[in-house]
Amino acid sequence: MKQQLPLNILLVLALLIGLLTLNDYGESWDEMKLYDYAADSLEAYGTWLQHGTVPVTGDRFENYGPFFVMLTRIVTKAFTQIFPAVQEVDVQHFVYFLTFLLGVWAFYQLAIRWMSYNAAFGATLLFATQPVLWGHAFINPKDIPLLSLFLLSLYLGMRMHDSLFGREVPTVIESTSAVWHQLSPQSRRLLFTTTIFWLALLFILFGGTNLLHQWIDGLVREAAQAEGSWLTQLIPRIQRVAPEIYVERFFVLFLRVRSIVFLLATGILIWLYHRYFPAALRLLESILPAGIILGLTVSIRIFGVWAGVLVAGYMVWKSGLKAWLALTIYAGIAILAMYLTWPYLWPDPIGHFWETVGIMSQHPWPGMVLFNGTEYPASDLPASYMPLLLAIQLTEPVWVLFFVGFAMAVFGFIRKQREPRELLACTLVWFILPLATFVILRPTLYDNFRQTFFILPPIFLIAGLAFDLVQRPLLQGALIALVALPGLIASASLHPYEYVYYNQFIGGVREAVDRFELEYWATSYREAAREANRIAPANANVWVDGPAHLFNRFARPDFHIYSPQEPERANHYDVVVTLARYDLEKTSFPAAPIVYRVTREGAVFAVIRQP
Repeated sequence: MKQQLPLNILLVLALLIGLLTLNDYGESWDEMKLYDYAADSLEAYGTWLQHGTVPVTGDRFENYGPFFVMLTRIVTKAFTQIFPAVQEVDVQHFVYFLTFLLGVWAFYQLAIRWMSYNAAFGATLLFATQPVLWGHAFINPKDIPLLSLFLLSLYLGMRMHDSLFGREVPTVIESTSAVWHQLSPQSRRLLFTTTIFWLALLFILFGGTNLLHQWIDGLVREAAQAEGSWLTQLIPRIQRVAPEIYVERFFVLFLRVRSIVFLLATGILIWLYHRYFPAALRLLESILPAGIILGLTVSIRIFGVWAGVLVAGYMVWKSGLKAWLALTIYAGIAILAMYLTWPYLWPDPIGHFWETVGIMSQHPWPGMVLFNGTEYPASDLPASYMPLLLAIQLTEPVWVLFFVGFAMAVFGFIRKQREPRELLACTLVWFILPLATFVILRPTLYDNFRQTFFILPPIFLIAGLAFDLVQRPLLQGALIALVALPGLIASASLHPYEYVYYNQFIGGVREAVDRFELEYWATSYREAAREANRIAPANANVWVDGPAHLFNRFARPDFHIYSPQEPERANHYDVVVTLARYDLEKTSFPAAPIVYRVTREGAVFAVIRQP
């Protein structure tokens, strides 16, 4: 507990800062659409067994797992019913931030595997105070939750390995295996056969959902057109109604029968193991948390699969092929958790999963990306895109510490020390290999590198090793405070737009203007709305460029708001609000004088004009 005290203090301080600054952050561009998708996904839990259908938005969001936004929507609705005066968006942002703090906690738990407690705290503080991450922690319901649950998946996965193959004598795996071999041949045969039958049943009943639906559809349509079919004789009325009615009825009947069969088969399997092989339950208890969290991670974004790959690689590296049973159970639990929390998969689990892999590996986005003064198609970025952004969007001490820590890790590897060897291997697979694919294959990226946050932690883990170069606790503490200072100062200066941060290697945010993407999620419309609320006359006509819904949420109720998305236009506008992205602040109503600018460090994010 004493060693965890600095971390606990950090988390409490961060939580207090988050609570005090929460309502400064505006809504980000995609949030509304994501929560429409969350509502559709939650609705699916009712429509699936009633009508055999799953609502989707049709806006590519179905290829994002909905777990996190569904959870956030449930929490938000419950909280705002109790406290109706609270803005929904603020509750959502608080859930994001709590999730970020969970990731910070998991980062520290990983760090203490490979370095001293003080160095682990230094690495954690450096990680938590990155302005880019801190800013996204309040406004990003996709990439920050993926980062946090990715970290939690790795921590629980490695802890699972320690539990199963740790220093206990015998280990959980060895004791479970010993009990298995003490069973009678008949009991082993019964359990083995029942387990195989249960797995096959799951694959057929769930994996073949789409094929079964197609078969029912063909059967009903054939019966509707043929007089002598057995289905027509069984249900004469089938030829007098639309085929879709009976297709739905038969499919829903299948879904309900399947649920009963699954529960019955699972109950029988659990009963048999409880009777003949209760030691297996201890094995399951060791694997269950890690498997569930991995499944939920994948149900945020498909890239969560990489966390499972890292855990599997670690277990095989440390314990060899004897880890196969644990990994099989681990994968099965993860698949089940993913399936249960991702309704889009239900109609065609295998087909929709591979569709998602294909789509998300390309990050489909048709827009242009501003990079180093030039606009590129998002699908045709230069190879330097990721390396340069990593160099200029993390605080200055990060890379200095990284290269020092990397040299220490290599030196430790040469001396055959366990911790440096593990951390180097982890960094290679978790960070260097994915980064190499971004450089070589150049997949579609946009909004800087937010989609790749999940590969960043090894940078800070390696950097943390550098703190152990200083042995005196007082000097070590001073170094930790010193390297965290640039991030803290920048965050205070840019608040609440910390995510636009660029370091002094390029001259800060001021020098990034017209060279790199800045306030690309339009969160500045909250500040703009506050100012418009103050200066606009009663019942004002307000023109809002870009994502007007981000302004509407915070605007006065008497405003008449018009935007490019609305067909209706007004003859006169009392206030014009424009975003700086895409140069809208220069091209929209340029003759009208600017009365307010949302700016930080010389960069303009939004302007208000009064014609």
